[in-house]
This record gives sequence, structure tokens and C-alpha cells, in this order.
Amino acid sequence: MNHARTAAVLTWVYSAGFGLATIPVAIFLLRNRRLPFFAGLFESYGGPWSARLQPSSFAQLLTAFLAVTLLAAWAGWLVWNGSKAGAAFALLLLPIEAVFWIGFALPIPWLIGVARVVFLALAWKSLG
Repeated sequence: MNHARTAAVLTWVYSAGFGLATIPVAIFLLRNRRLPFFAGLFESYGGPWSARLQPSSFAQLLTAFLAVTLLAAWAGWLVWNGSKAGAAFALLLLPIEAVFWIGFALPIPWLIGVARVVFLALAWKSLG
């Protein structure tokens, strides 16, 4: 698998794992007025924003993050198909994603984000 496809797969795994997970979390939050716990260890998406916002506002942020991760997944599809514009779009989305990572206190996406940047950089010359 070439570097572009590796970047795309990493993006899809991240988008599925962290973006799609916002749907059940938002539903739980709106029904129970609190965040669910992940494996009984910590609140899912329980960063600084969760302490400051009402459940409905926080659910809107979760939905916005879902939208951003869906855009990232689309960028990954473009990269998979060899698009340099898709790679540029993926890189443009990263700072927006990082704002959510901070607000939701998500540590793992930072590692995936660094790997995505590295693989996109390695693939850059091969993209059309």
C-alpha cells in the first residue's frame, strides 16, 4: 500500500472511531443529561467543553465534529484516488479537527493526526 492510501486508511479509521461515535454519545447525553463513561474509566468526549456547556449545546458540538470527520473521510477518499487537492484539503481540516480534540480532550487523534501528516507528506509528489 502506498503512502497516500495509508493516509486515507488512517483517516477513515479515525473518522469512524471518533466521528461516528459522536452519534450514540449525543443521543445518550440528550436523554440522560450527562455523558456516558467509556469502559467505566472516563467520560466520552468529556473535555473542557463538557463542563461549560449545556447538554443541547454540547450535542451540537458533537454533531459539528461528526461533520468535520465526515469531511476528513471524504478527503481521505480523494487522497486514496490520488488527488493532491484532497491531500491539501485533508491538511487544511487538521487545525479545525485539533480544536475539537482540545475541546473534547481526545489524546489518540493527535497521534493519528501526526501519522496522517507524515504519510501525506511522503505521498505528496506522487499525487496528481
